[in-house]
Amino acid sequence: MHGVAILGAGIGRDHVLAYGSLPERFAVRMVCDRDLDRAEELATLSPGCSAVAEIDAAIADPQIDIVDICLPPHLHGPVALKAMAAGKHVICEKPVAGSVHEADEVLAAAERAGRLFAPVFQYRFGRGLYQLAGLQSRGLAGRPLVATLETHWNRGAEYYAVPWRGLWQSERGGAVLGHAIHIHDLVTRFFGPVSDVTALVDTRVNDIEVEDCAAITMTTGSGGLVTSSVTLGGAGDTSRLRFVFEALTAESGRNPYAPGADPWTFSARDPQDQDALDAALSDIDGEIAERPTGFAGLFLEISKHLNGETADPVSALDGVRSIELVAAIYHSARTGRRVALPLDRTLPICADWVPEDKR
Repeated sequence: MHGVAILGAGIGRDHVLAYGSLPERFAVRMVCDRDLDRAEELATLSPGCSAVAEIDAAIADPQIDIVDICLPPHLHGPVALKAMAAGKHVICEKPVAGSVHEADEVLAAAERAGRLFAPVFQYRFGRGLYQLAGLQSRGLAGRPLVATLETHWNRGAEYYAVPWRGLWQSERGGAVLGHAIHIHDLVTRFFGPVSDVTALVDTRVNDIEVEDCAAITMTTGSGGLVTSSVTLGGAGDTSRLRFVFEALTAESGRNPYAPGADPWTFSARDPQDQDALDAALSDIDGEIAERPTGFAGLFLEISKHLNGETADPVSALDGVRSIELVAAIYHSARTGRRVALPLDRTLPICADWVPEDKR
């Protein structure tokens, strides 16, 4: 049983509910928020849970094994470092850090402390993604060829009324960092790490400092070619993925927050192979029938890892790569150049991608 402290009662509410679905593995013992009333309200959802307003109190509590960071983005790295220095495992909402150097520091701190640092990329944990992973593991997908991604959401004045949003110093970035980061993580999950990127970013929808539109092309280490279209000016919230492999094409529904939840279609390139593909999917469905999805799926893998069981958690390195990709996108957009990854750590963009006039 792992004792958890949740820092931040916003998205932290979804985390509490997910932990509650795994009662034999987790106990949320504390909720921390500057708004103590909000923390107390959220604490009522977990038996025996207390509420505090100070982060240090949560980190210092001996009942806490895991600190789950659901704070504004500029606090993620510093609080993660403090929690690991106190001997806690850390689960951290995206983005895991505000710069590449800070992400590297978090990874190094986890290794020094011998603690788990787990980025929150819950999109990986959905039925459609489980199916695709099962087909890949059976060798039925073949070589990655092309992927197209869409993150077309609607964010306006009400969303940006939250004081820390839309500002470089506190949000650390816009649609590339805070919205498309999940769908880009799925590229690395199924096509492998990004090896180069070319990008355009712009602020076209809202009166904010950070970007709310982007057009991005990527190449992955597997040779896959990827295009990503990002906007916060959509008529609604939709996300869509199409992965084209040598032997099959996989396409998601349009669920914006859980693209693995809606049914996916899997089409064999050679129609004569469709029956075998469908038979494999039937077997996979039996294997994944009891697997939880979303945050609960992520947290289950973390618990299994901590308990020494066979597990497939999101790694700290995955978190670093997500931040490195963000920096590469900003670097490409500002220089007009194709940018190779891994990034040269001497590049100024690795120290801070916030524009100089906004620091």
